[in-house]
Amino acid sequence: MSEPAEERIYTVPLGRAWVVPRYRRAEKAVTVLRKFVQRHMKPEEVIIDPTVNEAIWARGITNPPRKIRVRLSKDDEGTVTVSLAEAEP
Repeated sequence: MSEPAEERIYTVPLGRAWVVPRYRRAEKAVTVLRKFVQRHMKPEEVIIDPTVNEAIWARGITNPPRKIRVRLSKDDEGTVTVSLAEAEP
């Protein structure tokens, strides 16, 4: 993979995941994260790292976190990779 052209760290609020039924909250949290990335980075494609997905789903489908801190890395082709901010870049 190429070197990131741009890298930012965000705290993404996932509170909108609570407007759907309980059994869809984690799925909605992933969608909220993806839309946040699209709004702030204007990517061609969004790739969510498996560690981010595991962090959202760690407490089950009904209780995802209210917010998550992520690192967004955009490469020259316009692809944005979402990883946990605490993880090594």
